[in-house]
Amino acid sequence: MTDSLQERHGVQVLVCDPAGPTVVTERDALDLIGAALLDAEIVAIPVSRLDEKFFSLSTRFAGEITQKFVSYRLRLAVVGDISRHLETSAALRALVHESNAASHIWFLPDLDALDARLEVAGAKARASHA
Repeated sequence: MTDSLQERHGVQVLVCDPAGPTVVTERDALDLIGAALLDAEIVAIPVSRLDEKFFSLSTRFAGEITQKFVSYRLRLAVVGDISRHLETSAALRALVHESNAASHIWFLPDLDALDARLEVAGAKARASHA
């Protein structure tokens, strides 16, 4: 499988292949942004594609990467189990909680959870236009 553009609840999502290259540098993140920029609103990246330093907030790597997505007005969904990282970092737990309460960066267990978030967001948007 390769990274693929998918429509999920009316939203174009670049779903990244778990076997694809690891995001180790800002350049790697910019490559994903470039791939998504014209067609996608969200990049869904599996946890397996993120370098371990992403989950160690003291490296500032997560902040640099997420800021790139925000700057380019793309949403980022980190998809997969990060429980082992959450167990060891109160700061990461706080970041995940704050991010999931907002709309630009989400940490989700799987693509089904992304679909659920998109379905709720779509229903809210439709209700506000009614």
